[in-house]
Amino acid sequence: MPLIKEGEAQIVEGFNTPDKWIREDLWVETEFDTDGDGKPDRMHVDVTRPYQTETENLKLPVIYETSPYYAGTAQMVDGIMWNVEHELGEKAPTARVHPEVKRTGERPIISNSLIREWVKRGFIVVHSSSPGTGLSDGSPTIGGPNESLAPKAVIEWLSGKDNGYTSRDGNEKVRAYWSTGKVGMTGTSFNGTLPLAAATTGVEGLKAIIPVAPNTSYYHYYRSNGLVRSPGGYLGEDIDVLYDFVHSGEEAKRAYGNKVIRDTEMANGLDRESGDYNDFWKGRDYLNQMSGMKAALLMSHGFNDWNVMPEHSYRIYKAAKELGIPAQIYYHQDGHGGPPPMKMMNRWFTRYLYGDQNGVEKDPKAWIVRENDRQFNPTAYADYPNPAASNVKLYLAAGAPKHGSLSTKQNSGKVKETLVDDVSFTGDSLAQLETSKNRLLYLSPKLTKDLHISGLSRINIRLASSKPAANLSVWLVALPWEKGKGVKITDNIITRGWADPQNYESLTKSSPLKPGKFYDLAFDLQPDDQIIPAGQQIGLMIFSSDQEFTLWPEAGTELTLDLNGTSLTLPVVGGAQAFEAALN
Repeated sequence: MPLIKEGEAQIVEGFNTPDKWIREDLWVETEFDTDGDGKPDRMHVDVTRPYQTETENLKLPVIYETSPYYAGTAQMVDGIMWNVEHELGEKAPTARVHPEVKRTGERPIISNSLIREWVKRGFIVVHSSSPGTGLSDGSPTIGGPNESLAPKAVIEWLSGKDNGYTSRDGNEKVRAYWSTGKVGMTGTSFNGTLPLAAATTGVEGLKAIIPVAPNTSYYHYYRSNGLVRSPGGYLGEDIDVLYDFVHSGEEAKRAYGNKVIRDTEMANGLDRESGDYNDFWKGRDYLNQMSGMKAALLMSHGFNDWNVMPEHSYRIYKAAKELGIPAQIYYHQDGHGGPPPMKMMNRWFTRYLYGDQNGVEKDPKAWIVRENDRQFNPTAYADYPNPAASNVKLYLAAGAPKHGSLSTKQNSGKVKETLVDDVSFTGDSLAQLETSKNRLLYLSPKLTKDLHISGLSRINIRLASSKPAANLSVWLVALPWEKGKGVKITDNIITRGWADPQNYESLTKSSPLKPGKFYDLAFDLQPDDQIIPAGQQIGLMIFSSDQEFTLWPEAGTELTLDLNGTSLTLPVVGGAQAFEAALN
């Protein structure tokens, strides 16, 4: 029998018998048809359960992971990404290459993830391949309704619905008689997106989810404040690239999805010319679909994840709290991935899948790994952002082409400074240059004490462009720039943000800029919780094209800042008093 001690499911030696585990391969029928064959799509599912669920009629809760990656992905060949070397607002000069995925993996088992940790603790582990991947029917839609409804169908089967089959095409039914009907989901990246997708359907059996580094909005993944911006490490990727990357389903049916989804719906909706937020992107933003969500939520993310950026988890965590859903958030200081410590996950699933009253819902809401700590050792806080943080507004003083200053005192007089766009310079190099015409840099005085920021920094900026369109990139950095052995991911870049000045009025409509005319816009930088050590200076760096993230227009566009209309708001723990104390 399962054993729970101090609020955690314990390893039970009777379950810790991999050679006796029952492993099954089956299909669950959905209510949609996305491969055009006129039949409801069936999802390929595997089950791993202790043998006692067969010999002793034992029923156990389920931990479930679903993914589009289990059957392999496309090779990263030349031309799979969009060509980024062109002006803003123009079409890419060359067409994309569409590679075919060669399916991989042994059958009948889909995946072995989660099994080693959870089956021995008294949980059944289930995996399924997403629509249009592996041996699942259908087509990928990358955030479309079928990617929410597919795990919903599996959860309904695990909760007693008669929609399971022993084969992909046959009529022999199979029931999940070994399931208690209580399901938890987890996974990382795309695999972390899908638990949220399932939860937004309000499916009754899904009691708890632990998304790790989830993409919660495809607009926020491929765009930023109206700007066409790639995810870090994948310059030129867009939603249709990801479609090609995961489309590992039945070869004979791929052409239908390519035509209907990729070449029609995506081609008409993704809009790389304006970067605006439209109905296509709205339908792939899970924040818009949370009204019926009930599953208890434990979010996990890295503050230095420049692939799926930390705003993805923050926006969902904030909304979940507003809806009254039990919610916690775990942030670490590293990059992409990184689940909460096993103890946190165990307490979460034990509370909501076994119903053990371990009080996890009364634990601190936020768990943050400090800069010099390991991921398994987070520090507890009442919430995120830190409730003790308040906004400190900083103003800019001129200093180009070297650096100006950042302070709490607003300068009198009209001051304007100009930078020249040149994508051949990386952001890293611009931050380290003593003098540059290609960026504007404003530094705080050197900190004499550590300064703790927690939350969203915000930039208000008044600018003019010499052309009708331009990239806008903003980095918050800690200087001097650390180099060499032993440099931590938190040492240099504090946070970043990008925007399209053409969207100064609205995300849904961009308007060409009148050269020389000044426009006001404001946007948040990525969420952060970081302690900036004494001896550093906080630097606000403003430049145009970001070589790692944006389009690459021809060099020469000039951006002019009106410093009187530009400011930075920092969320400082202890507020203005703590900020001033850190400078004295």
